[in-house]
Amino acid sequence: MVWTGTWVAERLGVELIGDEELPALLGLALRRNPKRAHLLVSSVLGKHVPQRPSVVYGSGLDLGRRVRALLGDEEAARAVVLGYAETATALGHAVADGLGLAPYLHSTRRPVAGVARAGGFEESHSHATSHLLLPEDPKLLAGDGPLVLVDDEFSTGNTVLNTVRALHERYPRDRYVVVALVDMRSAADLGRLDAFAAEIGARVDLVAGAAGTVLLPDGVLEKGQALVAAQERAHASAGTASEADATVATGAVTGADASLSAEGAPGASLAAAAVTAPAALPRTPRATPVRIDLGWPEGLPDGGRHGFTPDHRTGLEAALPAMADRIAQALRAPAAPADPADPERPTPVPPHAPPRVLVLGFEELMYAPLRLGTALEEAGHDVRYSTTTRSPVLAVDDPGYAIRTRLVFPAHDDPADGPGERYAYNVAGAGFDAVVAVVDSTADTPALHAPDGLLAQLAAHIPRVVLAVVPSYTPAVPSHAPTVPSYTPTVSEAPERSSMLPEPLRGPAFSSYAPEEVGWLLQDLSDVELEAPTEEREEAIQSGGAHYAESLPVEYQPSERYQELFHTALESSATRIARAVGTVTETVLAERPGRRPVLVSLARAGTPVGVLMRRWALARHDLDLPHYAVSIVRGRGIDANALRWLAAHHDPADVVFVDGWTGKGAITRELADALKEFEATEGITGFDPEIAVLADPGSCVRVHGTREDFLIPSACLNSTVSGLISRTVLRSDLVGPDDFHGAKFYRELAGADVSADFLDAVAARFDEVAETVDTDVKELLATDRTPTWEGWAAVERISEEYGIHDVNLVKPGVGETTRVLLRRVPWKILAKRGADADLAHVRLLAEQRGVPVEEVDGLPYSCVGLIHPQYTRGATGADGKAVVSQ
Repeated sequence: MVWTGTWVAERLGVELIGDEELPALLGLALRRNPKRAHLLVSSVLGKHVPQRPSVVYGSGLDLGRRVRALLGDEEAARAVVLGYAETATALGHAVADGLGLAPYLHSTRRPVAGVARAGGFEESHSHATSHLLLPEDPKLLAGDGPLVLVDDEFSTGNTVLNTVRALHERYPRDRYVVVALVDMRSAADLGRLDAFAAEIGARVDLVAGAAGTVLLPDGVLEKGQALVAAQERAHASAGTASEADATVATGAVTGADASLSAEGAPGASLAAAAVTAPAALPRTPRATPVRIDLGWPEGLPDGGRHGFTPDHRTGLEAALPAMADRIAQALRAPAAPADPADPERPTPVPPHAPPRVLVLGFEELMYAPLRLGTALEEAGHDVRYSTTTRSPVLAVDDPGYAIRTRLVFPAHDDPADGPGERYAYNVAGAGFDAVVAVVDSTADTPALHAPDGLLAQLAAHIPRVVLAVVPSYTPAVPSHAPTVPSYTPTVSEAPERSSMLPEPLRGPAFSSYAPEEVGWLLQDLSDVELEAPTEEREEAIQSGGAHYAESLPVEYQPSERYQELFHTALESSATRIARAVGTVTETVLAERPGRRPVLVSLARAGTPVGVLMRRWALARHDLDLPHYAVSIVRGRGIDANALRWLAAHHDPADVVFVDGWTGKGAITRELADALKEFEATEGITGFDPEIAVLADPGSCVRVHGTREDFLIPSACLNSTVSGLISRTVLRSDLVGPDDFHGAKFYRELAGADVSADFLDAVAARFDEVAETVDTDVKELLATDRTPTWEGWAAVERISEEYGIHDVNLVKPGVGETTRVLLRRVPWKILAKRGADADLAHVRLLAEQRGVPVEEVDGLPYSCVGLIHPQYTRGATGADGKAVVSQ
């Protein structure tokens, strides 16, 4: 028999190497994906390739028994098995059955109202949405027994490591077991599992059915993309992009008699041509689908979405024979033609010639149809099993290609990420006499029964269609349960999302902070040339030719004298800063009794403060708070993809946004407006727009460490006090709709990095300020902290008095003034009379850049920096003319 990876291997030079059984387990197909063009197609998973139910179920059972032997019965009884949606939901369930003693849960992409999330994560390279964990019993994942994670393929390990990292943070345990049908890691990835286990201090074992790897030649991605495009063009020119393409797309069979081989692999009876028009296939239903009542046991979960226990398994086993008999009776009964006048009215199949039956599951609903299939097979029926899928794959009608045909139909379960196409592969033309479509009641919608729906598509190709509906299990939700925000991510127009949200970047690979201090919800643009001279940036920004977030200023490296000033300022202000850190952190904790806040700092000024707040909580309360850094851009809002990631991994109500200080409050307003828009467009609720800041001299927020405007040394420098990370970047050619905003990691500045010095100096003062902080917080919580927006009023006044007429060019406070001198084209500095103690570094920078400093009275800030209001090269006056400023 021809290997079903031959077609791809010959054209792309791809090689499958490893255990000798790999070619029988895996074929190859192509997909349109900017990161990986090839797709490994399993012949024993029961997803894309119809296979005997006993083979699919047996593969998982065998792996589960191996895990039980590895753990021993005592540990197996303490274990929990977790499978991945959508592909491995049945595989994971079969592993749990083989283990025999453990409950089962699978991740899901279907939010369920009222069911609290126990966790979530993103799947790298996936075309679909985030994974949610929604156990009915919240204690299911909270135990300390082994966690067994099951996926169909272990390739890079990213998905599993992302899951373990997310769950270990909430529910730490000593042992994990990773299970996969095939271990396809490259040589570069082989050591990651052991390194990760050492990092988290747990044992991580791997159990796989077979092992190998895929060797990819240079340029394979580009060649694969070109090959997919060529196939699609060829199909279009051959007529497959016509109206008929709604039924069978790319790679249709050539006639009604064409069929796949007995085990679902392409057989010789399919035409060998890569492209053929589907004109010979019927396009109208051949028979009316028949609905049957399965007699599904009341209260029995339809699968592992909310948990499935060994007791549930016992109940299902007892009910399976009767349910299989109901299906068998429907298969034996005559089927009514779709058109009563049709002379080819179907007749019952004689008992001595049992029909060739496909049991077709539905996306995540894989286990229930699989077990119905095994019961039918045990009763003597000729059965194959597969399921529909979200995954878009190119179909090519060639014996050496794994996906020969595909049916295309609209989603019919009102998915959270909106309408879209769904697919059934290797079903059309496979020679099936009957199909049993198994869906849950949530998916039994008008779209399922529509003229272009799944049932009509099946009836156009298979003489007998039986619909079996499994009741969707609804967990019991306590009356006092909190409302769970819905998760509604966006969908890319591409068949697969170009960049499903990865795990946060962490040091030392990205930033000089320790990995546990902060996770950056950013993409690394370190290799992109983004810097422009300050004067050129200012002219472009003010002329409207560019947004400030589209480029970066050249990193200004201060003089030796200025750096000495930084260290002096740090020594003198560390205690003051520690007091403010303690005050703001204790306020956050006091306002969320019994909850575990998730710190989300606004990169990059807020990030050192977020790290310090996390250190305070750990030092004073032994609370290990998650901390992430996200991008917010004035005029363009907060990174929506970062919010989606946070909502998938944490309760939005636990998120606390953190920044360094307030100036006039522009970012405070920006965040509030952005979250309001995000909630309206995405349907994700629960994020609190309030920002917690170290210093709030403008009286713009409620939660703050102080309202004094004093020197915070982290404002004195650029990346060298912020983990060597640049400002964030938002530019359309670099940041797509499904990407995080970007930033650079200035590794080359490591010799000048004082990020750790700043953090350590402040944290060293925590103990000495603890009692003072307790007093401050008590007083603060008893005080009216309603923002007065005094700073905004002052900025508007200054803007008019100095003829600027643009509040964005007025930067109040020590921190903002320092930024003006480091990164913009300053016009002049306004200094509050008598505030010299906090302005030594400002005066030095102003002297070095030739910027005048004016002493003024009545400022609510220590100083205010004025950006040149009409900058052109050589201009110094407010009107943009080359005159000397007085």
